[in-house]
Amino acid sequence: MSQLKRNDLVYPELSYQIIGCAFDVHNTLGGGHHEKYYQRALSEAFRRKGLKIKEQFYYPLNYNGVTVGKNYFDFLIDGNVIVEIKKGNKYSKKHIDQVLEYLWTAKLKLAILVNFGSAEVSFRRIVNFNRNS
Repeated sequence: MSQLKRNDLVYPELSYQIIGCAFDVHNTLGGGHHEKYYQRALSEAFRRKGLKIKEQFYYPLNYNGVTVGKNYFDFLIDGNVIVEIKKGNKYSKKHIDQVLEYLWTAKLKLAILVNFGSAEVSFRRIVNFNRNS
């Protein structure tokens, strides 16, 4: 059986690096810590990989030139990928809707939702198919 080459993935190499950092953090720290500790460790892991990061990145929601809302992404990586982290064992619709809102507001294509559970780390790649490219 031949291997299929995926040409449709958004930022595949960058995603691989981001997800690898999340697994490294969880493998080192283990489960059960506060979300802020995972965020600090993930920040360090991204820096060690040489990724350009912005933490707690502010992005306003504007209407006719007036700021009507504020968004703070956990991370913006290389100006292209939002990384939002959560602590727990499940994803909720609220988490996914939050990340989609971030993508729409920032007009970006990809977010990675990372969930640090007690026994494992998991992730979801969320693509903004409505982005005007």
